[in-house]
Amino acid sequence: MVVTALFAAVLCVIAPLTIPLEPVPLSLATFAVYLMGAVLHPVQASAAIFVYILLGAVGAPVFSGFTGGVQKLLGLTGGFIFGYLPCAAITSVLSRRSGAWKGRYPLAMLCGTAALYLCGTAWFLAATGSSLKTALFACVVPFLPGDAVKIALASAAAPALKKRLESSAAQ
Repeated sequence: MVVTALFAAVLCVIAPLTIPLEPVPLSLATFAVYLMGAVLHPVQASAAIFVYILLGAVGAPVFSGFTGGVQKLLGLTGGFIFGYLPCAAITSVLSRRSGAWKGRYPLAMLCGTAALYLCGTAWFLAATGSSLKTALFACVVPFLPGDAVKIALASAAAPALKKRLESSAAQ
């Protein structure tokens, strides 16, 4: 429970840090989501994100740009916030099923990112009524390079962090 709370806190601290792109800002939140998916059990990762969403929903400034509130969840980027749930769960499930193969983390995170982009883009399409091409150029294309870097960094950090958490749990 403590580890889940710590990951929720990490997400709450780094998610508001953004580069303000329009209409969807570039956030560090996905880095935390990738890490928690790689090192936590799917239920723990989902619980941490659920806590983050609840805190934001009640107005804590944990969303991009230090914002919060239900209006943010219902706005253009709400699909991405809710998309953190399947992103972390898919990353967690796939990174656990791939054994000792070192490529399991980036592959799992890539699959989680696909689910995140699907949720965020579908929500954006529903909210704006824009074309799929417009939505992809607003919600996916600008984020591919940054997410590739975040996946690489999270994939490098995940094995050591997971080992550390497992050794702490064993004590």
